[in-house]
Amino acid sequence: MNAAVRFTDAHYLDPHTGEWRTADLEVRDGRFHRISARSERGAESAHDDGSDGAAGDDQRPTTIDLQGRYVLPGLIDCHVHVYAMTANLGQLELIAPSYAAMHAARLMGDMLDRGFTTVRDVAGGDHGLAAAQEEGMLRGPRLFFGGKSLSQTGGHGDTRSPGQTVSTSVPCCAGISVIADGPDAVRAAARDQLRTGAHHIKIMAGGGVASPTDRVDSLQYSLAEMRAAVEEAADANRYVAAHAYTPGAIRRALQAGVRSIEHANLMDDATAEAVVEADAFVTMNLVTYWALKEFGAEMGLPEASQAKVDDVLQAGENALQIADRHGLNLCFGTDLLGGMQIHQSREFDIRARFQEPLDIIRGATTTAARLLEREGELGEIRDGALADLLVLDRDPLQDITVLSEPDPVLVVQGGRVVGGREHSA
Repeated sequence: MNAAVRFTDAHYLDPHTGEWRTADLEVRDGRFHRISARSERGAESAHDDGSDGAAGDDQRPTTIDLQGRYVLPGLIDCHVHVYAMTANLGQLELIAPSYAAMHAARLMGDMLDRGFTTVRDVAGGDHGLAAAQEEGMLRGPRLFFGGKSLSQTGGHGDTRSPGQTVSTSVPCCAGISVIADGPDAVRAAARDQLRTGAHHIKIMAGGGVASPTDRVDSLQYSLAEMRAAVEEAADANRYVAAHAYTPGAIRRALQAGVRSIEHANLMDDATAEAVVEADAFVTMNLVTYWALKEFGAEMGLPEASQAKVDDVLQAGENALQIADRHGLNLCFGTDLLGGMQIHQSREFDIRARFQEPLDIIRGATTTAARLLEREGELGEIRDGALADLLVLDRDPLQDITVLSEPDPVLVVQGGRVVGGREHSA
């Protein structure tokens, strides 16, 4: 059981309204227990869950003064790959699971230090890492995982070179995908990932950059195959996310019932309207294309993949403007690989060229929480929500660099101070 904590004079952002509020935040058992708003004179006016405070009064809270700081809910990155220690994804299948886990722990710890208290892994992350984080053995964001993504032969998840005929994929290892062809095989593969506790199923609906043999503009998985995955996820009260760049891939995924579109770099206005009609979510990852262009070759990105980067780099910025114009459920994501993961927070700077800071923050808090089906529990500061906070020394609505070049004062996860420059071990 976590100790009680009271964060006093917290000047915090409500992402729903865009308003700054000042309150004392009482935390018990890792959740916000009582939020006591302060008037302009500093007097308290209780706005809480109705509790009279009698229960647990013997548990004296630790007090942390946040006066003069700016407080956000803990950030959520909706598209990461915690096992991706290299941009050469085919190599992951050859790496010992123990070695891969150590790299994942380092990468996750770095994400937490930047203020990301929750992440969604959309290919590779597994139940072992999620359990280790939840049980306190691994320092990092809480992990929503989909296990291995599902790919057709020759699809985005097939990392074999053209001359390699036998797959090296081993279920125990750190590769990101399994190959499944035909509705029955897709159904079985989806069930296997759900068996491990996956929060979602990821399918490859079109070509991609990091895969060696497919074209970015290719369509992958038939409608029947996609529907098999969607049916299995729905039966388990889960959802499907689809890797898709082109209008054709996005539309087919939406037709099949996919809830979450990843990338969407080549999306047009008509496709954006279809996304709105389906009430689906879109997670773009612009920073990864910038990073692949700048550092991909030295980070292990194969030459065949390097040639694809320009196809999606500038198109992604155009797609972001389209998504913003149509009011899509737009989530924050990064999709960085290998050593490029140090640039995770630069996504804020890139998006700020085309979006208002508040909309970007919503994508990393309240909208992200809805995608994860944790609305009211993550991404906001309210009674009963998990007590995740990012404490800053500047207003991110006025200066986005406080997020894009992170140096947080404190990072709080589940009511515990876990990082930040004022955190004492």
